[in-house]
Amino acid sequence: MADTSVKKVDSAYSPKGEQGQKYLASGTSVSMRLWENEQPGEPKELATREYETVGYVITGRAELHIEGQVVLLEPGSSWVVPKGASHTYKILEPLTAVEATHPPAQVHGRDEN
Repeated sequence: MADTSVKKVDSAYSPKGEQGQKYLASGTSVSMRLWENEQPGEPKELATREYETVGYVITGRAELHIEGQVVLLEPGSSWVVPKGASHTYKILEPLTAVEATHPPAQVHGRDEN
């Protein structure tokens, strides 16, 4: 039997993660999160995650430091961080971006440092 559930999430009421992300809609295999008005600063420590991330920049600019490369992210840019890739972000201008993660980042502590 096919899953016929429907979910709608209003970001104004979304739960926030420890890093400031807002958790949006989440299914069994993929979830979305919103980084809203993230401010410039120094890059955080390199991290590896047990999920794949795809993202899209709505406003602002950032650098994605991934596996020895630097990728400039600007409005309209999309990117992929493969599962297990060493990476960090440096926010250059106030940034709003949406990401999807597979499997869902917030399940089983995957989104923790």
